[in-house]
Amino acid sequence: MVLDLTASSVDLTRAICDIPSVSGEEKSLADAIEAAVTPLEHLDVFRHGNTIVARTDRGRAQRVAIAGHIDTVPINANLPTRDIKIDGVPYLWGRGTVDMKAGTAVQLKLAAELTDPAIDITWMWYDNEEIEASKNGLGLLAAVRPDLFEADFAILGEPSNGEVEGGCNGTLRALVRTTGVRAHSARAWIGENAIHRAAPILTRLAEYRANEVLVEGLLYRESLSAVRIAGGVAGNVIPDACEVEVNYRFAPSKSAADAEAHLRGVLAGFDIEITDAAEGARPGLDAEIAKQFVAAVGAEPRPKYGWTDVARFSALGIPAVNYGPGDPHLAHHDEERVPLAQIDAVERGLRAWLTSR
Repeated sequence: MVLDLTASSVDLTRAICDIPSVSGEEKSLADAIEAAVTPLEHLDVFRHGNTIVARTDRGRAQRVAIAGHIDTVPINANLPTRDIKIDGVPYLWGRGTVDMKAGTAVQLKLAAELTDPAIDITWMWYDNEEIEASKNGLGLLAAVRPDLFEADFAILGEPSNGEVEGGCNGTLRALVRTTGVRAHSARAWIGENAIHRAAPILTRLAEYRANEVLVEGLLYRESLSAVRIAGGVAGNVIPDACEVEVNYRFAPSKSAADAEAHLRGVLAGFDIEITDAAEGARPGLDAEIAKQFVAAVGAEPRPKYGWTDVARFSALGIPAVNYGPGDPHLAHHDEERVPLAQIDAVERGLRAWLTSR
C-alpha cells in the first residue's frame, strides 16, 4: 500500500484505516509510513521495530514531540471504512477512525507539508499502544534512543473531540483469586466452590463508588471495575479455582503505589496479583508553551479519563496533552466513527500553532 501524503487528511484517514493493524500486526502500516516519509528532505527518519520517528532540525528555540499510535483493537466486521451520514453530518465509519488513525493521518499530512515550521517537531508513529505496557513502541524506543524524547512540549493525537485533554488517569490491572476443592457436582457438598467464593469480590466492586478528584483545575473521575472472570473445570465438576481481573483507573494525583494500596484495601482478604500498572500524568497546562497551544487552537481544556502515552512524556518532565479528532466514547466501539469536520478542524488547529509561533 502506497500512502499519498498530498491527499486530504480525510482521505489519508481512510487509507490508513483500510490497512489493518491490530496490535502486534502493524508491520504493513509501519512499512507504508516509512516509505512515505523517508523521501522528505526536511525530515530525518529513524525506525525501531514498527515505530517510525521523523524529525525537523531547523535550529528553533523549542521543540515539540507529536505522537500517534498506529495499532487498533481487534476488527469486528467494521472494515473497510465507509462514509455515512447521521442527522446530515458526514462521518467516516470503521475500526481505527477514532482511536486513533484520524489523528495519525493529520500528523502525517502536516509532517509532509510543514517543511519550515516555527518550532522544531519530532513526529512519532508507534505500535502496540492498545496492549500491555511492556510492548508499547514508545517505551521500547525510549530504552534505546532516549535522546529522541527531548522536547519542551508533547501532543498525543488521541481522540478528544477536537478539544484539549490535559494529562490522563493512571491504570492498574490485577488478578484477584479464590481457591476451593474439586468434587462431583452431584455431590457439591463434598467440595468447596471457588466461583461461589468470588461473589464477595463482585459485590464489593458493584457497591464501589468512584471518586472524583480535582487536579490542577481539572476534575478526573476514577473507576474500579471487574473486566474478566475465569473459572471452571467441566460441566459436572465443582471448580477449585477462580480469578477475577480488575482494572482500576486512578486520578493523576495518585502514584501507581497509591493505587495498589487502595485496591488492596477495597479487596482486603483476597489473594491479589498486580499484573500491569502505568502512572497517570498531571495536566501540564500551566507551562507557557501549553498555554500558547491551547490559545492557538481555541480549545477548552478537559481531563483525560483513559490512560494515554502523555504519561511517558510527563514522567520525563515534559508537559503533554491529548488533541485529536473523534469522540473518546466511541473508541473501541463497533460503531466507531469520526466526523469529517473534526479531522479538518484538528488539522487547522495544529497547522496554525506550528506555523505562527
